[in-house]
Amino acid sequence: MKIPESELLINGDGSAFHIHMKPEELADIVILVGDPGRVEMIGEYLSDREFTHSSREFVSTTGMYKGKRMTVLSTGIGTDNIDIVMTELDALANVDFSTREPKSEHRTLTVLRIGTCGAIHPDIPLGSAIFSHYSVGCDGMLNWYAGRSKITNAAMEEAFKEHMKWNCNLPSPYFVKASDKLIVAFEKDTVKGVTISAPGFYGPQGRSVRLGLAMPGMLKDLESFRFGEYRITNIEMESSAVAGMGLLLGHDCGTVCCAIANRYLKSSNTDYKPQVRAVVEMALDRLAGLS
Repeated sequence: MKIPESELLINGDGSAFHIHMKPEELADIVILVGDPGRVEMIGEYLSDREFTHSSREFVSTTGMYKGKRMTVLSTGIGTDNIDIVMTELDALANVDFSTREPKSEHRTLTVLRIGTCGAIHPDIPLGSAIFSHYSVGCDGMLNWYAGRSKITNAAMEEAFKEHMKWNCNLPSPYFVKASDKLIVAFEKDTVKGVTISAPGFYGPQGRSVRLGLAMPGMLKDLESFRFGEYRITNIEMESSAVAGMGLLLGHDCGTVCCAIANRYLKSSNTDYKPQVRAVVEMALDRLAGLS
């Protein structure tokens, strides 16, 4: 079925509307970062770089790392941008841009978000690499898509809402598991994470500057939540949409974050770039080692 021009926007040069990449420029391994400046930092590790595109917060490049072709793309902040990025990446892989029809054979991407986060337990030191085995969407974005309940963990969601005494005015949270392939690849080098994806940096993460909070005890309740072997480990702003949309679209997705703050200890490290670089180097090696 042909996808209308109003539903999938393609630029005059044949590139995806927002991220300005063409189908042939997309590698099977994709690294997502929030900060556009981090694309160039990761790009320093790539050889044979093919291009660099820049449009708003979306900066991209593709090159080689230890024999594997990889694309690096910045998303900006928030799950709303992840909705754009994941949709357009999948379209580049699985839609024929000349006919606007889905391809007969599905192409599976490996998509890893590398970001920063705040840990919520005292035993997770600053600089730790946390891999999100589960991502918890407190943003509501995935609830707009059919099939949401087929890929989420209903038991964890209900236990979480009951424990948190979830405010009925907030979007219903969803729990999505990362790709098992990526979980196995990163398990020896990372903290086992259950990651909250918040729809904002201040109030939605329990920070109060001049406005009061709808859930003032949120951080304490997050710290005490348990579901079998799992506990909430960290808070960031994108992993749930990466995991959720990736699973719906048939891709292997996950998130690894460097802890640059600890909300329990009320500590932070603003000079975190060397620690982020160490996480990047580890992640590149793990991705290059995938079969």
